Amino acid sequence: MRSPGPKKNELRPHRILRWVIAPEASAAFVARMEDILDLYSEPYDLSRPVVCMDEMPVGLVSASREPLPAIPGSCAKEDYEYLRHGSASVFGALDLKGGTRLLQVNERRAGVDFARFLHRLADEIFPWAQTIRLVLDNLSTHNKGSFYEAFDPALARRLAMRFEFHYTPTHGSWLNAVVLEFAAAKTQCLQARMGTIRELAEHLDAWQKDRNERKVGVRWNFDTTAARTKLKRIYPKQANPDQLCQVVDK
Repeated sequence: MRSPGPKKNELRPHRILRWVIAPEASAAFVARMEDILDLYSEPYDLSRPVVCMDEMPVGLVSASREPLPAIPGSCAKEDYEYLRHGSASVFGALDLKGGTRLLQVNERRAGVDFARFLHRLADEIFPWAQTIRLVLDNLSTHNKGSFYEAFDPALARRLAMRFEFHYTPTHGSWLNAVVLEFAAAKTQCLQARMGTIRELAEHLDAWQKDRNERKVGVRWNFDTTAARTKLKRIYPKQANPDQLCQVVDK
């Protein structure tokens, strides 16, 4: 006889869901969250696109044994063992509503690499944009000082004037829509074993070219109104107006 499974309300200590737990109440979190949600809800402005940017580490691995190709009636097979060849960093940027993205493979993720990526983003991908409103996280390299580390002052200042930075809250990386693009890349492109940066770049270039041609964007439905209802617990309680001022008799 088949043993009954665990009941719906039974504790399952062997199962853990890993997630970023939002703060109970944080004015700083709410302020940054609403700033980004309002950006996402605006009509698309070609001269002021909203672009989400982040970085993703990718391990470089190759097969330890020659894989077996697929044959009729049998799928391809590869050995569990693999060879490690270090890692690379994928810089990604996504025009949320325009459906344009740029994925670039770097050996590292220093401030000068960040600056050079944004230089390419400004002059090659969005040369017509007056201002690029960039959604990004709180890495120490994600600041306009990185422009001055990488370029002469004139170019650094020109780039600094092209970008308007909007930071996600601490523990609020889910608000950066480019993480959805990274998730799609992991599923559709990065499952194959790639042992060199060149091989990784070739795979990503082909994948993003197809998505850019099809203008694959993101339909972001979560807005400030929904946040004030569903995430009410992270909003600080307002002070009583009567407690904000005191009348002192002299």
